[in-house]
Amino acid sequence: MNLLPKNSLVLFQGDSITDYHRDRNDDASLGYGYPHLVAARLWTSRTDLKFINKGISGNRVKDLEARWDEDCIELKPDLVSILIGINDTWRRYDRNDPTSTAQFEDTYGRILQRVKTELNVPIVMMEPFLLPVKLGQEDWREDLDPKIEAVRRLAREFAAVYIPLDGIFAAASVQAAPEFWAYDGVHPSLAGSGLIAEAWLKAVDGH
Repeated sequence: MNLLPKNSLVLFQGDSITDYHRDRNDDASLGYGYPHLVAARLWTSRTDLKFINKGISGNRVKDLEARWDEDCIELKPDLVSILIGINDTWRRYDRNDPTSTAQFEDTYGRILQRVKTELNVPIVMMEPFLLPVKLGQEDWREDLDPKIEAVRRLAREFAAVYIPLDGIFAAASVQAAPEFWAYDGVHPSLAGSGLIAEAWLKAVDGH
């Protein structure tokens, strides 16, 4: 299946990992993370492609749902790529503001159903990931792992492509320290963003 036909508009959605300091007043700004790296690689041979980054730092699935009309449906993308979930875990531990796995899955499912029903375009789903770097982060797995399983369940129903980032980062951390890939366990370094971009390109474009 060709996920990127001629003149495709690719929409990247998510939290700070996707946002990565993009200029929110400029739709041409892709930030400095994996969307930037994906576009740079593909544009060398596919100048027809267009990319929009609508990731917003700190977002949870409920935030994504609240802005889904303006930041997805109305843009009419030809492919929707989503990476969301780590903040649904993080807020439990830093603000005592948890999101249950059931709430997470239900909300995410509604978002995906809208893409399927209203746009009928391919969806790329990436699972949230965590590399325990800071004291106490290993405890987050109790909350995050069930959410990753929820993302995998939803992917079986909705995704054209699923990218298992938690496993990819775990494998990479055998070759280099976790801090090399994500300095605080959550936000990827340049190398970590490169790892995401490489996995995305391989899964979506075959390179």
